[in-house]
Amino acid sequence: MEFSAQQIADMLGGTVDGNPDVTVSNLSKIEEGKAGTLSFLANLQYQKFIYETEASIVIVGNDFKAEKPIAASLVRVKEPYMAFAKLLEAYNSLQHQKTGIHPRSIVSEKAHLGEDVYIAAGVVIGDGVTVGKNTKIYANTVIGDNCNIGNNCLIFSGVNIYANSQIGNEVSLHSGVIIGADGFGFAPKGSGYDKVAQIGNVVIEDGVEIGANTTIDRATLGSTIIRRGVKLDNLIQIAHNVEIGENTVIASQSGVAGSSKIGKNCMIGGQVGISGHLKIGNDVKIAAQSGIGKDVEDNSIVQGSPAFKVSDYQKSYVYFRKLPSIIRDLEKKLKN
Repeated sequence: MEFSAQQIADMLGGTVDGNPDVTVSNLSKIEEGKAGTLSFLANLQYQKFIYETEASIVIVGNDFKAEKPIAASLVRVKEPYMAFAKLLEAYNSLQHQKTGIHPRSIVSEKAHLGEDVYIAAGVVIGDGVTVGKNTKIYANTVIGDNCNIGNNCLIFSGVNIYANSQIGNEVSLHSGVIIGADGFGFAPKGSGYDKVAQIGNVVIEDGVEIGANTTIDRATLGSTIIRRGVKLDNLIQIAHNVEIGENTVIASQSGVAGSSKIGKNCMIGGQVGISGHLKIGNDVKIAAQSGIGKDVEDNSIVQGSPAFKVSDYQKSYVYFRKLPSIIRDLEKKLKN
């Protein structure tokens, strides 16, 4: 699809400097701009490229002042980065406009599909499944019996959703995500272990995004719960009966052990490990590669393994790095 500079300005609440009828059909970085593409300038470190870019339209701030002629038409807005992000979202949504059910999918006669859904080739949908309107399910995804999936969801290829899982509206599940696999429950028996049946489910609320190859285990009893607005990166493990609070974000390769509760608005870095049966408060920040072995209070910032208050960690690390020279100085003093 093509859009003119004027159409883009109208969409963003901006104004046009230059030809309002010039059109674009793709997006580009400003330093790589080509004719027929749209770019933006938010970071002034890239300002030099606006005078040489071949992009047809560039989004700039209202306060931008050109120092020499610019070939591109400018769309002036209050916040260029946020405006461009809005366009990226609109562009991305255009990529997911397919509707219909592919003949090489398998959809149970006992499933209920909403309006304008898309079911790709190789998708399997079990008995009692409900899929909301405008949800898109891509190739080779399997949805077990009695799952409920809301409106406007994006479920990419190769996702597996086990039986009885509940997924809200506007949820994105990227390729390789597994929702509802058994929790890691085993009881010692002699020299081995007996498996403890995992009969709960997973509940994912509205607006959640889950990255590729992330796994969320079903509860032993009750539910593993991912609250509204949570964002999980790729390659994360969420164990049985975990609860993650609203708008918390967790970076790649982190793991949360069973029955731990994480508060809302937390920021958890990559490769963080959280032990089981812990309570992480609200608005907590955990630095990358930290190991959490005890409860963390609201508004804390922690680092290290085991993690402790970040200011104490940083002071301790300074001494740790100086430890060889400190020991040498002590040895000299003892000899004297």
